[in-house]
Amino acid sequence: MNQKGGRFTLPGETGMEDIVAKLAKEWQVDAVRDSDGTQLSQEILDMGLQVYSTLCLVRADNAYMKAHPEYRQQIYLLSEPYVAQGDTVEIDLMKKFFSEQFAPNTDCDIHRYWQVIDRTTGEVMPDFSCEGNLVTVRGTTPYHVYTVSFLAYQLWEPVSMYNHLTNDWGDREHLIPLDVRYPEAGAHTLAVLEEWLENHPQTDVVRFTTFFYNFDLMYDEHGKERQVNWFGYAACVSPLALEEFEKEYGYPLLPEDLVDAGKYNTPFENPSKKYLDWMDFNQRFVSQFAKKCVDIVHKHGRKAIMFLGDHWAGTEPYGKYFQDIGLDAVVGAAGDGVTTRMIADIPVKETEARFYPYFFPDVFHEGGDPVGESVRVWLKCRRAMMRKPMDRMGYGGYLSLAYKFPDFISHVTDVAAQFRSIPENANGTKPYCAPFKVGVLNAWGHLRTWQTHQVAHSLWNQRCYSYLGAMEALAGLPFEVEFLSFEDIRNGVPQDIGVLINAGDAGTSWSGDTYWKDPQVVASVRKWVYEGGGFIGIGEPTACEYEGRFFQLADVLGVQKEVGLTASCDKPPLEKVAEHFITKDLKGPVDYGEGMTMIYKAADDLEVLDVQNGSCAMAAHACGKGRAVYFAGMPYDLQNARLLQRALYWAAHDEAEIDNWASDNVETEVTAYPETGRFSVVNNSLSPQEGTVHAPDGKVYAFSLPAAGCVWMDI
Repeated sequence: MNQKGGRFTLPGETGMEDIVAKLAKEWQVDAVRDSDGTQLSQEILDMGLQVYSTLCLVRADNAYMKAHPEYRQQIYLLSEPYVAQGDTVEIDLMKKFFSEQFAPNTDCDIHRYWQVIDRTTGEVMPDFSCEGNLVTVRGTTPYHVYTVSFLAYQLWEPVSMYNHLTNDWGDREHLIPLDVRYPEAGAHTLAVLEEWLENHPQTDVVRFTTFFYNFDLMYDEHGKERQVNWFGYAACVSPLALEEFEKEYGYPLLPEDLVDAGKYNTPFENPSKKYLDWMDFNQRFVSQFAKKCVDIVHKHGRKAIMFLGDHWAGTEPYGKYFQDIGLDAVVGAAGDGVTTRMIADIPVKETEARFYPYFFPDVFHEGGDPVGESVRVWLKCRRAMMRKPMDRMGYGGYLSLAYKFPDFISHVTDVAAQFRSIPENANGTKPYCAPFKVGVLNAWGHLRTWQTHQVAHSLWNQRCYSYLGAMEALAGLPFEVEFLSFEDIRNGVPQDIGVLINAGDAGTSWSGDTYWKDPQVVASVRKWVYEGGGFIGIGEPTACEYEGRFFQLADVLGVQKEVGLTASCDKPPLEKVAEHFITKDLKGPVDYGEGMTMIYKAADDLEVLDVQNGSCAMAAHACGKGRAVYFAGMPYDLQNARLLQRALYWAAHDEAEIDNWASDNVETEVTAYPETGRFSVVNNSLSPQEGTVHAPDGKVYAFSLPAAGCVWMDI
């Protein structure tokens, strides 16, 4: 089937042959794939579609793993804290951990690779022993708190475990993850790959899921998610890895360096030098071994692509070694505009979006609303792809579930047509952008491009949305965006940056925490603003209690936060200005999410743009030749996206540019591709919209769009 449309990867399933053939025509599909738990029948393989085959090498040979349990993957875990009431304390290592997922590694030298710490003093306790899952610590101080950091075997590959429990696979065999760092295990893995390719001659594209080490995924004693760190490297560990690390770097990595007092080196904290070394160490190994796998795939005349998700630790797509792997494409789950840009901006030959919802029973069940779920995702993804088109789209999961929803089938037909229109109209050219670049300043910089404030399955989600919303807005706005670390600006902000954004809670890597104690960092940014740069702070920007200030750039922002240390000092009254360029398009109250409170005026010439509960929620400040804007928070909505857009133009002294390829309707957005002579207008709302588009040459175009509609016009 040589379909006219193409660019679409369909999840197939044995027993659904007629449906696959029908949807291949209806959705204009050019490729079919399997999913975890499904297989493609010979009839599907013979349909003339490209065949994508999912392959996770670290769970590809369970018989080998049962014969070689010493090659199981491992992870560092931190026990629950226990209070000593005498000179000994007993600690149950597996309390609140899932016994089907983990087991303590008592085969290693526990006094070398484990660590007991008095969490009241920070003292390391040398006298301990282990019997089964129970550790006895001797020499304890009554009413001090103690923990054990211990190596654990991973008994159940975590992604397979997640799919198994989510889809209720019953007594299906648990898959054991293999560690390819052990030479014999690595050689076996490459041999398995060779054999697999020989046995799958109809596979055109091998989709690695992803490669070797999963992000940190820990379940509790009830088999429910306890902790998810999508950026974690705790599961890359083994005694062999620790030995090789010490030999290369000249110092040992201790358990505490990885369990991090239970934070497991969350990306929300500034990374330590040791952790950055550990990441670099694993990235080099993973990229080198992944290249061996890709070379084998290419030798067999197939394409090799990577799923940006499961087992992606070490394959950092914005890291130093990613391009060495030689992949043909990257595919990732696009759940919003931010994750869409995270995939689309990767420097690789081809990018593919796996759209939500997955065809899983959590959405595709009686009473479920898959169309509603899809529309909410699609509207965000679409505006991001207008800025950076992707090459392909697809879905994952079980077609047998999705096909029970005919309204969803019809909806996807429209999504596919809209998706294809973007790369076809862009034709490899760049969209119109503002004449200045936006820099996002945090502790991670380029490595975490489009990855700020992302947290999985947590009550903290709502808090993060107060900041992630700014990234979501940026993903579809007409700006070139670069993610900068504090090292990148230490000796001066790059000349092509027009506005810097610093957003996040105090004490986090996204705001910067102790970097703002560095006089060179502070002076560099302040000098840049005073000489004409723009600065936007959201939440607690530049926050770090130091030398009598909480916001270290309070003089730039014009605001300060009361944290209780100057509560006895009177604060100036907050009087809103009548009108301002930034707030011109507001149609109602601004949503700041949880936002910040106790923000007060710190400069006489501050322009207060909004006040909530007696606290300054939005403000503008001229500082030297530069300008700064403050927002208490910024969850994503259409009004906030326009608000941020206006703030960026104002901060950059480029107010006149805002009318170039702009819609007068906040519910809609415009993307122009001048080189192809085409522009789009998208309706980001669920109701019909109309308005006009203003072009740089003064021409005005009228439009009328249905709910969630999209139209392309000639320039």
